Amino acid sequence: MVIVKDIEMFSMCEHHLVPFIGKVSIGYLPNKRVIGLSKLARIVEIYSRRLQLQERLTKQIALALTEAIHPLGVGVVIEATHMCMVMRGVQKLQSQTITSTLIGVFRDDPKTREEFLTLIRTK
Repeated sequence: MVIVKDIEMFSMCEHHLVPFIGKVSIGYLPNKRVIGLSKLARIVEIYSRRLQLQERLTKQIALALTEAIHPLGVGVVIEATHMCMVMRGVQKLQSQTITSTLIGVFRDDPKTREEFLTLIRTK
């Protein structure tokens, strides 16, 4: 399993036109092909530098990696603070939104899923 975690990310909420800022963790289980670690951060950059929804961004990153190298499985977790929650309306400064997409063995195999989720939680 290959994991790159805490990739810094920022994007613009397409609903409110204000930023959301957070960290992305990406894991995959290679199937003959691997990808350079910096390319994972580049995938995050490509999809986050546009008007976006966090849920869609999570899925787009996972699908892009799946299409590029056809791994046995992919896991993507994004934790972000949305300025629409901080600046507008309820003004909750400490709130975080967490989204995940699990594909292949990350979705189907409980042990692989648990290993991924445990490793991205460790500091």
